[in-house]
Amino acid sequence: EWQNQRDDNVLGWDVNAWIGTDRNRALLRAEGERADGSTTENRLELLWLRPVSAYWDLVAGVRMDTEPESTRNYVGIGMQGLAPQWIEVEATLWAGESGQTAATLKLEYELLLTNRLILTPTVETDIYGEDDEENEIGDGVSSLKAGLRLRYEIRREFAPYVGISWERSFGDTADYARAAGERAETTSFVVGLRA
Repeated sequence: EWQNQRDDNVLGWDVNAWIGTDRNRALLRAEGERADGSTTENRLELLWLRPVSAYWDLVAGVRMDTEPESTRNYVGIGMQGLAPQWIEVEATLWAGESGQTAATLKLEYELLLTNRLILTPTVETDIYGEDDEENEIGDGVSSLKAGLRLRYEIRREFAPYVGISWERSFGDTADYARAAGERAETTSFVVGLRA
């Protein structure tokens, strides 16, 4: 996904891949961003997935966050599935090195305007248990991302999209961003490909 931000253009990715059976799967989640020729954010999760009901799966595994300054490792457990009204949910609790704790929550909904034209609102948040000054992350709600993407499925496996993305940092995380000369809030026009 290409994002047109006020200060720079950003290339982003969000990958979900799995291998296995309906009862046991290995799940890979990866997301990140590159700006100005360097990776500014990168999260990699390797999880084991097992269904616990018709609509919900238990996930457990490891996560690695790599930033330009340092790498953080976590182990975690969570749930993913379909909430009422067909809202897709990913919720995971993480425990990291040096007692660091975190939680991630991602909500997504697909509104079918036609059989091929689909509007997808998303909301994602990161919550941390304590300050991490080295990585400029504050405790509490660290960030909130919201987006609205309109895709056209040329084929189910190939769908270009356009949209808008908004991101805001809170608390100490916002203070760290301002001290580094960055914005605590950004709005971007996005163009991407879902495959």
